[in-house]
Amino acid sequence: MSIETEGPPGPAPLAPPRQAFIERSHQRSEALGLKRHEKSVFDPMVRSDLNLARERNQRLYTHAAPVMQLLYEQIVNTESMIVLTDAQGTILHAVGDDSFLARAHRVALTPGENWAEHAKGTNAIGTALFEEAPTLVHGGEHFMQANHFLTCSAAPIFDPRGNMLGVLDVTGDHRGYHQHTMGLVRMSARMIENHWLSDDFNSRLRLHFHSRPEFIGTLLEGILVVAPEGRLLGANRAALDQLGISGAELRARSLSSLLGTTPAAVYDHFRMPMSPPMQLCLPTGQTFFVSARFDWPSRPVVAGLHTAGAEVVEMRATAPATEAVAAPGAGYASGAQRFSGLQYLRTGDPQLESVIQKVKRVLDKGIPLLILGETGTGKELLARAVHHDSARARQPFVAVNCASIPESLIEAELFGYEEGAFTGARRKGAPGRLVQANGGTLFLDEIGDMPLALQARLLRALQERSVTPLGSTKSIAVDIAVIGATHRNLREMIEQQAFREDLYYRLNGLALRLPALRERTDLEAIVRRILQAERPQDPPDLSPQVLAMFRRYPWPGNIRQLANVLRTAAVMSAGEGVVTTAHLSDDFLEEIRSLAGSLTPPPPPPALAMPWPAQESMAAPAFDASPARLPAAPAAAEPAAARTLGQAEIDMIRATLDAVGGNISLASKQLGISRNTIYRKLRWHAAEPEPEPEA
Repeated sequence: MSIETEGPPGPAPLAPPRQAFIERSHQRSEALGLKRHEKSVFDPMVRSDLNLARERNQRLYTHAAPVMQLLYEQIVNTESMIVLTDAQGTILHAVGDDSFLARAHRVALTPGENWAEHAKGTNAIGTALFEEAPTLVHGGEHFMQANHFLTCSAAPIFDPRGNMLGVLDVTGDHRGYHQHTMGLVRMSARMIENHWLSDDFNSRLRLHFHSRPEFIGTLLEGILVVAPEGRLLGANRAALDQLGISGAELRARSLSSLLGTTPAAVYDHFRMPMSPPMQLCLPTGQTFFVSARFDWPSRPVVAGLHTAGAEVVEMRATAPATEAVAAPGAGYASGAQRFSGLQYLRTGDPQLESVIQKVKRVLDKGIPLLILGETGTGKELLARAVHHDSARARQPFVAVNCASIPESLIEAELFGYEEGAFTGARRKGAPGRLVQANGGTLFLDEIGDMPLALQARLLRALQERSVTPLGSTKSIAVDIAVIGATHRNLREMIEQQAFREDLYYRLNGLALRLPALRERTDLEAIVRRILQAERPQDPPDLSPQVLAMFRRYPWPGNIRQLANVLRTAAVMSAGEGVVTTAHLSDDFLEEIRSLAGSLTPPPPPPALAMPWPAQESMAAPAFDASPARLPAAPAAAEPAAARTLGQAEIDMIRATLDAVGGNISLASKQLGISRNTIYRKLRWHAAEPEPEPEA
């Protein structure tokens, strides 16, 4: 007997129902003609077939890989491994302790091998596939004796429509069996399913519910996906378990018939970010607490923020479901009960309201948009909102940052290429972004940074509505809506012959200028939305001191910078209801101190203090719309030493700049401060405020 089967297999943890479960599997194995004592037969896929299987299941692996890594961290150094298979039982990927991987290889528990019941008899993977249920097979319960040294816990993975995707399994030495392993595997499979559901329906309304409100946001919560007209599109397994219905039965129901409400009522209740969960009832009288989430297509956004993380817009109900109004309210596109991206951007700022009204007038009229504004003001967010509210919403939204792609690659990135078109080209070539956006919207961010030579080719493609990939002679027809964006002054670039005038007029059907954050009047609304997204269960408030600080700070990085500051504050203030200066990052506070004096206790010595007004009414205007600088404290209240120190700092910066011939980069290195700091200090301490540059 091999080393793997030395020693007794240990008592099998059999309960009567599970014993019948295992016996049924053994009967199936015998009927298939398998022999208990035959040696493990290696029948792996050839590498090309395994690669093909992995390609077919790439999406499954994408969602499973981080969960497998998290699970492995829980079982590391326990003589075990984690296995992912497809719906046919073929092992796609495996991670685990090296010593155990070597032992598992001896019984063909390795990528490319099939572990369905017809190949290996009773085992957790194959039996879970057959029974479509979580399965534990311990020691001697395996049909084949060669596998008696294993203990295996497997859970099937389903998509939101109930289709089998594959199996997640933890296999280890039978002597290390632990009853909690099965629970870990089941929770991990549910995590994968929930990720898949969110990815499948990232632009749909999703209701997260449980009979106990504290379980919302955990793996125990149910998730329902709702179409704009109220039809139920899918659910996770926790939802089906709580509702006591099958996936097929659920998809035959509507939100109204199941929970007695409508999407219009849900959106109306969830407009207010600080409200408690809704309470909805099944026809049986069972009550659930419900929150709602809505992710923008392809990339999530929060309020006026566009981020690369996994934030969701989460809003909670303001009243019980019995008070819901069936008619669509604000928040829906005209004529349909669907969430409006443009409507969601409304946070009370009149400048932004003017932009939204202009967009609504030209929506779906074939007029290209050019969005102007400083970096971080939410240009891509506006573009996604326009796409979401347009007739092209079900088609792709493809964003290209012209400033982030190397000049040598941007042509291939935009137009695609054929195999062998250039050194390093992929086999079979690649479609370009214009082709990927066919039928949808192409967002060209930082269009002012596009190389001049490429501008002519882009103009031709837009005019002819066709694309010719690099290395090809065939044109591909494309139908795209184009939205451009830039922080540059394109008119000045045209005069300097750095931007094509004909492309400018092709892109500039309607120019929209997004105001900088310092110019907006809705700071507090944006702050609330960001904090709600970061801490949906217990969003904190800002202390009066921090709010006053935020109002006066010019936010050179705009909403993106605000979001980064608040993200840190939300984490640092976990468990507390108020964000104070103690929760802000040191570099942000230091920048505040360098500009206008510290708000953080204890105060610095009076001779060096640069105090702000001691008190400020909470009803004061949120922003000073004057050029970007901190309002100066009254001259009489400002200690002379502080003015002298500040002026000495500016004199040093100016002297250094004179010495290096005005080279900002070199001056920043000599002074040990950033280029942005130099720009800010010179601007804020200028005798007269500089006029704000045109967008």
